[in-house]
Parts: sequence; structure tokens; C-alpha cells
Amino acid sequence: MAKEDVKSYIRTIPNFPEEGVMFRDITSVLESADGLKLAIDEMQKCLEGVEFDKVAGLESRGFVFGMPIAYNMHKPFELIRKAGKLPGPTISESYDLEYGQATIEIHKSSIQPGDKVVLVDDLIATGGTIEAAAKLVERLGGEVVRMVFLLELSGLNGREKLKKYDVESVVSYEGK
Repeated sequence: MAKEDVKSYIRTIPNFPEEGVMFRDITSVLESADGLKLAIDEMQKCLEGVEFDKVAGLESRGFVFGMPIAYNMHKPFELIRKAGKLPGPTISESYDLEYGQATIEIHKSSIQPGDKVVLVDDLIATGGTIEAAAKLVERLGGEVVRMVFLLELSGLNGREKLKKYDVESVVSYEGK
């Protein structure tokens, strides 16, 4: 029932950013103290029974949800950011967007060989961004033990791209 309760806080905006798209807006979750607490609690429940060393979140909404989970579970939080935003030595991974490419980075010191890492973001759509994040963790010798999302757009088949990973989402919507 709690997962359906989370869904009640997610606003749907028809025909944004283009005709035929049902945009799932999480700002309505963030704007409600009860909605935010419920969302974080439900995402954290996705980690019950999972052994892990660190939480890593993707800029920027992965920070919003991942950091409180790390805090609640007394784990370090690692930043995965857009290229050029981290001050220390980094590694980067590029991935395809609908029209072009993007690059994300992580500090080389963020993940140590053997670290078990949970990746957190707000949304799984096509899976490209989170797959790039997983590659960063793996290149540093870490293991992605679970990926946790607040919501999933199942019509975009992100799970298919991530089939080698353990993927959990709190709520799922059909379509795009």
C-alpha cells in the first residue's frame, strides 16, 4: 500500500515536454514533507537484506534521494556528477542521449576495489545514465549490488539494458 501512497504524490503533466508524453513530476513529492519522507522510506526499504558499503547518487536528483538513505543507514555517500564539476582526479564515462552524448564523472578515490555499492537515482527510463554510472563503479573495482529508483517508466525498457544488475523501483508507470 505504501508504494501506491508514493504514487499519489507524483504529479502527472500531460503533453510535456511534447504532445503525447505523460510527464511524471517528482517535484510534487519534494514539496510535501510527508511525500518526501514516504519516498525516502520506501526507497530505503528496497535495500533491506542487501549488504553494501557505499551509496552513490547521480546528479542531481540522485543526491536528493541517495544522501538521506546513506545518512539513515550510516553509509558514506559518493557523488556522480556531470563532467567538469568535481575538483579532484576523476574518471569519466560517456553515454548516448536521444540527441547526442553526455558524460558523467566520479572521483578516483570514491570507490575502492571490492566496495559494494548501491546506485540511487530518481528515475529509470532508458537506463543509459545509470548504466554509465555502474561502469564507473566497476572500472574502479567496485561492485554494483543494487540500483534503486523512486520511479520507473517501464515503456522505455531501461530494465532490459540493465538486466545484469539488481534493479528496484518504488513505483512504475506504463508507457513513456
